Amino acid sequence: MKFNLKNTIKAFFFMAAVLAQVKCSSSSDPVENPPVDPPVTPPVVVTNDVDFWLTKGNQTVLLAKQSGILGFGTTTNTYANIEVNANQKYQTIDGFGYTLTGGSVEVINQLNAAKRTALLQELFGSGANSIGVSYIRISIGASDLNATPFTYDDLAAGETDLNLEKFSLEKDKTLIAMLKEILVINPKILILATPWSAPIWMKDVASFKGGELKTEYYDVYAKYFVKYIQQMKAEGITIDAVTPQNEPLHDGNNPSMYMSASDQGAFIKNSLGPAFKAANLNVKIIAYDHNCDNPNYPKAILADADAFPFVDGSAFHLYAGDISALTNVFNSYPTKNVYFTEQWTSSDGKFDGDLKWHLRNVIIGSMRNYSKNALEWNLANNSSFGPHTDGGCNMCKGAITITSGDSFERNVGYYIIAHASKFVPMGSTRIQSNSGGNLQNVAFITPSGSKVLIVENDGSETETFNIKFNGKWVTTSLEGGSVGTYTWK
Repeated sequence: MKFNLKNTIKAFFFMAAVLAQVKCSSSSDPVENPPVDPPVTPPVVVTNDVDFWLTKGNQTVLLAKQSGILGFGTTTNTYANIEVNANQKYQTIDGFGYTLTGGSVEVINQLNAAKRTALLQELFGSGANSIGVSYIRISIGASDLNATPFTYDDLAAGETDLNLEKFSLEKDKTLIAMLKEILVINPKILILATPWSAPIWMKDVASFKGGELKTEYYDVYAKYFVKYIQQMKAEGITIDAVTPQNEPLHDGNNPSMYMSASDQGAFIKNSLGPAFKAANLNVKIIAYDHNCDNPNYPKAILADADAFPFVDGSAFHLYAGDISALTNVFNSYPTKNVYFTEQWTSSDGKFDGDLKWHLRNVIIGSMRNYSKNALEWNLANNSSFGPHTDGGCNMCKGAITITSGDSFERNVGYYIIAHASKFVPMGSTRIQSNSGGNLQNVAFITPSGSKVLIVENDGSETETFNIKFNGKWVTTSLEGGSVGTYTWK
């Protein structure tokens, strides 16, 4: 056969063209089961929904914001739930704080100007580094945590002053000056004023310590309250409420004065209430101001139909009895308020034990028993737990210890109040939360709509639990003896 190179080349290019066409055609044909790339899973982004502030009983963490992520979710677990229900509301909160004693003022004034200003701002301000104290108690005249006892109308033996012409606030001028500074920092702070004793010339003993108010001086003593409130107002200081007597059943302090329930009821209905009304004073009268072991004292006053209209409510301490006494009185007279106005921490107390007891009783306990406020006792003193009167409390530890002109220490009382005051402003409302076992707790909704949950682990072991709200929850844990404040929008 004769080989034809020209035809062979033509055939080669013809076959190449055919193959190219076939390849092109086949690539456009549908494939019955085309390969599928696996879907790309977006990364899971966990946002922090709940801020968590912690104090440990061993003091290794003190009111510190935690950095962990607490995001609401619905992943099931077997931990206990603390369920918060903002639809069930209870009492409105007036505030949290301390008694600003004359001794507190004296030692705070020993700080240099910069430290003193910084401390007042930290205590009463609303900034990130402040704890937002919103309620203070002061004494009308001296308490036992003044250096010496006094009233605003002290006379020589045998003298009287029925028109109160010698009445003067001069002995409390340094307290008044500090109150003015505090009001600049927090103009809305509420002030409760309480006497430890009437002027001696009104009493049946010639002593600041003990004795009773003579009935013939009831009206004069009522005018003493009116004059005090009016003169404080003239200084720019509004007194929101008074109690007729601090610890009326304890007459062994210096100063002090005994006042039975029947006597206090008579004083309120016949003298103090009418005097406030006549002077057009919109100042609350709060009965009792003593321990939870005697709820019958304020109930006896509220049972008096003539005293009842003048009384806003009842105040309690917890040196005896059980915090549930507040609910006892509230349930008997639900239109009247209850308050918690004093609890001390002792110089020989331990930080961990005091933190647990006071959070469980003073903060969580009082709030769950309808109190509108919660106050620890003395705001500040020196390293010797002074000043105090001769015979006054020499073991009362302030929330702050002033150690020198340029330094101070924060004690357990500071953290007890701060875990509430920093997060639960005046006007907040307690809301429902279930409480049981070691996880003692109380919940609030603030005026801005934030939710606040304070939890104290009353046990010795770490407990993990869920905070459940609106069908979702976050999981967290607290070591034994620790306190956590949780906040979310």
